[in-house]
Amino acid sequence: MSDKRILVGEIGRPHGVRGLVRLRSFTADPGAIADYGPLTDATGTQRYAITVLADGLARIEGVTDRDAAQRMTGTKLYVERRQLPPPEPDEFYLADLVGLRAETPAGQPLGAVRAVEDHGAGSFLVLDGPPERLLPFNRAVVPEVDLARGRLVVVPPDEVVVPPAAGERAAE
Repeated sequence: MSDKRILVGEIGRPHGVRGLVRLRSFTADPGAIADYGPLTDATGTQRYAITVLADGLARIEGVTDRDAAQRMTGTKLYVERRQLPPPEPDEFYLADLVGLRAETPAGQPLGAVRAVEDHGAGSFLVLDGPPERLLPFNRAVVPEVDLARGRLVVVPPDEVVVPPAAGERAAE
């Protein structure tokens, strides 16, 4: 678990002409992103020293003009998992779910968690197949997460069938 890299932020568009950038922080306290020391890219090879300013702005060491700041737009910022505080009891980092075995309450295997995705409406687990499954990550569908045993219990939701609207043909 300690060698995992955790996404904690993303560099946004430039602000002004002196190299400031908008900073999107994924930490509980947005200003705390700089407290984890130098941040890195996904591979850990490129390091970024960041100073958080007011109103979601940041200064990146070595970036002094708008053009350099523009080239940084979209850069994802990571820290090593071991740099983050331990989660509270009954909490965990979503990255810790990747690789866990998924099984029904009766122990039937459903696959392993390949990824955790969040597109704004809540997190989803992507289970490898066959078949590949995309499941909402909530207590109703995932009532138990057991990191120590490397598994989570999944209660698959009923299939959602959307009937055709008036005037549409049913899929065949």
